[in-house]
Amino acid sequence: MIPNQLRFSDLKERNIVTNWVTLRNWIENEGFPTGKLAGPNSRIWNEPDVAAWLDSRPSAPKAAPRRRRHVAA
Repeated sequence: MIPNQLRFSDLKERNIVTNWVTLRNWIENEGFPTGKLAGPNSRIWNEPDVAAWLDSRPSAPKAAPRRRRHVAA
């Protein structure tokens, strides 16, 4: 494999994605790079493209859920 090329297993090892369904949704809806077919059932991504996509993502943590206040009856 050419350096700077990532396979799905590489994306999983780096904790970028955990499953194909999420990756497919990111490609279709979130602008994740489509990559290139390396074979009939194998896709590769350029590492700089993946890094640029990750850098473009919001980094702010999600807001903590609000706690319900119990009102005395």
